[in-house]
Amino acid sequence: MKGIVIFSGSAHPAFADEVCAQLGRERSGARISRFSNDCLQAQLLANCRQRDVYLIQPLVPPTQEHLMELLLMINAARGASAGQITAVMPHYAYARSDKKDASRISLGGRLVADLLSTAGVDRVITMALHAPQVHGFFSVPVDHLTALGVIADHYRARDLSNTVVVSPDLGNAKQATLLARLLNLPVAAGSKQRLADDKVVIDSIVGDVAGKRAIVLDDEIATGGSIVEIVNRLADFGCVEASVACTHGLFTGSAVERLTSNPHITEVVATNTVPHPTGFPGLTQLSVAGLFAEAISRIHHGRSVSRLFNNVDPSYAPPPQPEGLF
Repeated sequence: MKGIVIFSGSAHPAFADEVCAQLGRERSGARISRFSNDCLQAQLLANCRQRDVYLIQPLVPPTQEHLMELLLMINAARGASAGQITAVMPHYAYARSDKKDASRISLGGRLVADLLSTAGVDRVITMALHAPQVHGFFSVPVDHLTALGVIADHYRARDLSNTVVVSPDLGNAKQATLLARLLNLPVAAGSKQRLADDKVVIDSIVGDVAGKRAIVLDDEIATGGSIVEIVNRLADFGCVEASVACTHGLFTGSAVERLTSNPHITEVVATNTVPHPTGFPGLTQLSVAGLFAEAISRIHHGRSVSRLFNNVDPSYAPPPQPEGLF
């Protein structure tokens, strides 16, 4: 297989450029056009024949437009005889649609995974899926990256005495526990009930937070409803202040106003997997472009990607070698 070719849709070209800079190569051009009947068309402006093609496109609002762009770019690369096509989705938005929690409800996470495979993708690279089981929705290999190491490095540089890592709900408690282990801190979690997409209720806190500073960790912040609710409950239980951290900072709707106006939130930390709104005071952006660039390099050269996270998440560690077989 010949060299790497990297394209980007319109979702987050700045991130694609940063990944390309880490790899020491230019981003190849792609033209997305729209017909008069509102149909999209994608054209790749570089040779793909027998190349290792990477299409960088997080699924961010307008999500349906960006998903269609990605599918069309995959189709274009397939028609151009690409050697291997990898969809690089720093944020897979449909991962939230991962279970049947109501009657006659769709499973968007599985459907979109099937659409990508049908379009012709050979591999997927993504980060911080909403739930681990979403990995199994794909019928092609998935390299699932984590930003916990980057987030932990950010907090290691400060005084963490009298600090606790908090998960807004029990579903994200494993990730909060991993971050707590990396920082050698205790962990707590909220008991959350979701009433609507932008409305949740947290009625109790599991763990000791009284008189402590909190690092509230979530995989994604959209409207900010869960974060504001957990921070307010932490304050009710005697927590002094809260620093909020997430991998995917979408900050949709009134999220920026909600987060900046809450007196208990001292800082919001998010990686650059998705573009962030302008005019967000107090937002600290952490780059994960280096992780994606290293993953692309390792895949292209046939090296292990999981070794990037051996010291971050034990689930990425290689299996133990059998003893005494021979």
